[in-house]
Amino acid sequence: MKILSIETSCDETAISILDIEKKPQIEFKILGDNLSSQAKIHAKYGGVFPMMAKREHAKNILPILMKTLREAKFLKKQNNELTEKTKEEITELLEREGVLAQKLIKFLAETQKPDIDLVTVTYGPGLEPALWVGVNFAKALALAWDIKLMPTNHMEGHIVSSLITFGETRLKPVMIPALALLISGGHTELVLVKEKLTYEIIGETRDDAAGEAFDKTARLLGLPYPGGPEISKLAKLKTKLAYKLPRPMITSPDYDFSFSGLKTAVLYLVKKLGKLNKDQKI
Repeated sequence: MKILSIETSCDETAISILDIEKKPQIEFKILGDNLSSQAKIHAKYGGVFPMMAKREHAKNILPILMKTLREAKFLKKQNNELTEKTKEEITELLEREGVLAQKLIKFLAETQKPDIDLVTVTYGPGLEPALWVGVNFAKALALAWDIKLMPTNHMEGHIVSSLITFGETRLKPVMIPALALLISGGHTELVLVKEKLTYEIIGETRDDAAGEAFDKTARLLGLPYPGGPEISKLAKLKTKLAYKLPRPMITSPDYDFSFSGLKTAVLYLVKKLGKLNKDQKI
């Protein structure tokens, strides 16, 4: 089975094509895999600007698809007659994405249907404007190529990807039931994997996610985006300076997290030290 996967949940446009075979065990072969990052574009804002992310996805998604199909040797020229109904439906699906519908219709009319069995796309969680670009693009492809479409949960993808082995790399088998800690952009969760593909969220952040706390702290300090790597880099420097910061909810009776109080404590400390980034709006 060959699967084309689309991801636009935040600030990266990614498309891959996998060939999956069931031999003695299931094996995955990556036929094509490409990503376009918007990190530099959003850096001046100190975080992801949702509507800008949406526009960049709409601009990048078709070139990324073409590049991935070319890698997989699936990009072949052929004249196709799309029905007026198909054109109308694609135009309606992508009506909010500028000229994407027009470009996609032209691409579909000039290329052979690839040897793809399934299109899968991230439907959440993530930034809603960004997600809709990928979802509607995937719908348009599934419609034009007359193949099945399957939604994929972004956070489930993080859990499952940690169980994959590559080449000769052998990971210690994970015994199920298992507990997964997910720290991804705007999400921090503890998920109980009861059995394969069966989950229960037993703890999650009540406010900011860990990544958001890093980015917001970096903005307070005038550090570049993304904040996590920059703060980690500075934390490794040898210094005699030490400041006590709170460890929120460490004694709470549940498994939830909270990071907004930690961010606020950093704000007050930085103000007290007179080191507040002058460009930071409070």
